[in-house]
Amino acid sequence: MKKKSLPPRKAARPLPAAKRSAAKKKLSAGSEANGEFWTMRLYIAGQSPKSIAAITNLRRICDQHVPGRYEVEIVDLLRNPELARADQIVAIPTLVKKLPTPVRHIIGDLSATDRVVVSLELTST
Repeated sequence: MKKKSLPPRKAARPLPAAKRSAAKKKLSAGSEANGEFWTMRLYIAGQSPKSIAAITNLRRICDQHVPGRYEVEIVDLLRNPELARADQIVAIPTLVKKLPTPVRHIIGDLSATDRVVVSLELTST
């Protein structure tokens, strides 16, 4: 029995620094309550059910709590395993919140919405 191989996908790339900086300035000047911009990286392993659930849950949470004020980089460790070292990834899926500080790591499919919101500090202050 032959294994089917998935078609090649492009590695996730973050926005260039200039575009990211411009987006942050634009949002800071906007009408949002505190103007904070969330930068996150989600580590997954291919198209597994947990990976797909994590992507779906993260986008839903961000769209609900910080619409237009977030950037998510998705890193597939099946394609780029060396990228796990920088953020010390030991389990997948793992979400790493880079900005605003402090840096946070959340492991799992992000289905516990209330816990994710609190961990990412997405609640309004």
